[in-house]
Amino acid sequence: MRLRTKVSTYARLGTANIARVAAYRLGLKSGRHPVQRLAAKVAEPPFYRASERAGAAPPANTSWDTALWWFGWHHEPMSATPPNWFADPFSSGPQPDATLDWWRISDFGSDDIKNVWELSRFDWVVAWSTMAANGDAQALDRLNHWLADWARANRPFKGPNWKCGQEASIRVMHLVTAAWVLGQDHTPEAGLVDLVITHLARIAPTMSYAIGQQNNHGTSEAAALFIGGSFLANLDPRADAWARKGRRWLEERAATLIELDGSFSQYSVTYHRLMLDTYSLAEAWRRHRNLPAFSARLRERLGAAADWLWAMTDAETGDAPNIGANDGARLLQLSGTDYRDFRPSVQLATSLFRDAKAFGSGPWNNSLNWLDLSEGQSCDAPSSRSFVQGGFHVLRKPSTLAVLRYPRFRFRPSQADALHVDLWHHGINLLRDAGTYSYNADGAEWFSGTSAHNTIVFDGRDQMPRLWRFLFGDWLKAEGVEPVDDDGVMARAAAGYTDAIGAQHHRTITLNADGLTCRDTISGAFETACLRWRLAPGEWRFDGDVLRNGAYAISIEVDGEPTSPTLSTTIESRYYQQKTEIPEISVKVGRPATLVTKVTF
Repeated sequence: MRLRTKVSTYARLGTANIARVAAYRLGLKSGRHPVQRLAAKVAEPPFYRASERAGAAPPANTSWDTALWWFGWHHEPMSATPPNWFADPFSSGPQPDATLDWWRISDFGSDDIKNVWELSRFDWVVAWSTMAANGDAQALDRLNHWLADWARANRPFKGPNWKCGQEASIRVMHLVTAAWVLGQDHTPEAGLVDLVITHLARIAPTMSYAIGQQNNHGTSEAAALFIGGSFLANLDPRADAWARKGRRWLEERAATLIELDGSFSQYSVTYHRLMLDTYSLAEAWRRHRNLPAFSARLRERLGAAADWLWAMTDAETGDAPNIGANDGARLLQLSGTDYRDFRPSVQLATSLFRDAKAFGSGPWNNSLNWLDLSEGQSCDAPSSRSFVQGGFHVLRKPSTLAVLRYPRFRFRPSQADALHVDLWHHGINLLRDAGTYSYNADGAEWFSGTSAHNTIVFDGRDQMPRLWRFLFGDWLKAEGVEPVDDDGVMARAAAGYTDAIGAQHHRTITLNADGLTCRDTISGAFETACLRWRLAPGEWRFDGDVLRNGAYAISIEVDGEPTSPTLSTTIESRYYQQKTEIPEISVKVGRPATLVTKVTF
C-alpha cells in the first residue's frame, strides 16, 4: 500500500517536474551545475543617493525606524550597527557557516533556516527608501551602510542567504522598488547595478528547479528576472536575455499555476498574496517602463486571482482566513500595515488587473501612490461564490464571511484540511485555522495535519498519509459538491470525500444574517470520529448544552439529540514562528451519524 501510494503520488506531481528537481540535485551533487561556477565581486556603496522623486512623496513606512522585524510580529530594538545577518532570534543553536558555498549548507539543519533569511529579504530597504524619499537623510545613510555591510558579510554565492533562488528574487524586487521610490531606477548607482547583476546571475541557472516546484518559487524568480533584467537594460550584456526569460516564465506560470477561477497552486491565502503581489509589481513596473503588454490570458488570470483574494478578505480588519501554508512572506512593504492586513495587496491588484477599487481611502492605498498608479473604479463588494477549480466555497452576508475548503487537487496539497470551515463576523475570526508555525521545528508537522483544522478526524489519523515533510499521498477527491446557492437571505454550499481507507464525510453549510449551520454526515470505515471547532479567544462558558461568549452561541446535536461538547485549549499560529493558545470544542462519536453545529450571532 505504501509503495502504491508513493508511486501514484509522484506520478501526479508530473514526470517533467520530478525530472527538473532531480537534474538540479544531481548537478549540485556532481559539482557540475553551472550555478557552481559563478563568480562575482562584492558590490560597493553607495547604492542609493538622495531622492530624485518628482512631486510630493506619499507617507513613509516608519515601522523599521526603531525596530527589526521578523515575520511581521517578532521585533527587537534597532541597533546603531547592522545586525548579524546569520543570527536566529528563535534559536540558540550554532549559526550557519557563511564561508561555505551555499550548496554545501543543509536545507534543514537543527533549526529553521527561514529565521536566518528573514532580515535578508530586504523589507527594511523598501521601508527606508520611503523615508529617504520624504527627505530623511539618516534613513538614506543607514540604507547604504546596511547594504554595504550585507554585501561584505554575504560574499557572492557564499553562505545561507544565497541558498534559495526565491530569497534572492525577493531581494531583487525590493532593491529595484527602492530605486523606483527614490526616482533613480533609470540612472542607478554602480553599487546597486553590481548587486542586482550578482543576484540575477544566481537566479537564472536554477530557474528550472524553481519551475519544478510548481509554486511561487517560479513566479518570484520569473518576476525578478523580468524586473531586474529590464532594470539593467544597457547596463549588462545579459540583461535582455534575463528579462525575456522572466517574461516568458511569468506568462507560462500564470497559465499553469493560476486556475481560471483565480485559485493558485499552493491552496494558501498568504502564498496567494505573495504570488499576487509579485505579478502586481511586474505589471506596475512594465507600465512604469512602458514595456510591451503582457498577454490577455495573463491579465485575465491575474484579475481572477485578485478576485479570489478579495473574496477571502475581511473588509473591516483586512485580515483573511489562515488557510494553507504560511511562511511569513510578504512583498512590497510600502505602508506600515500589519502582516495580516491583505487590503494593500487586494487594492493594488484590483486596480491593475480589474480597474476596480476594492476599498475606500486608507493606508492600503500607499502602494498605489508610491508606484504612481491611479485607483480603479468603485464597485460592489464580493458576493457569495464557489471557486470550483481550487476547492473553495465562499459565503458572504453583511459583515459575515464563511469559507468551506474542499479537496480539488490539481497540485500537491500542503495541508490535510479537507472540509475545514472558517467563520468571520464583524472582523472576529470565530472559527479558525491553526496556521503553520514553522517548517522545521519540533511538533511543526501537527499544524498541517487534520487535527489542526475545523473538520472531522477519523480514528485520530490525517485524511491523507504523510509521505514526507511537504508531501501527502492518496490525494482526496471531492464528492457531492454543491456550489454556492445564495437567494439573498441564505447562502448554502456543500462538499464531501471518501478517504483511502473508506471513511466518508459530507458537509453542508448555510449562512444567514443570524449565524451559520453546519451539517456533517459521516459513514464508512472508521471506529471513532472527532468533530473539532477551533474558536476565537474569549470567555466561552456553557449554558446547559450551549457554549456562549457574549452574543455568540454554539450548540451541537448528534442525530437530532443535543450533546455537550468538550471544551479545551489548543494552539494556533497566525504569524510564522508564533504560537498562542485558543479555545477548542470537540465531540466524539463511535458510529455513523449526522452532527449539526449551529453558531448564532
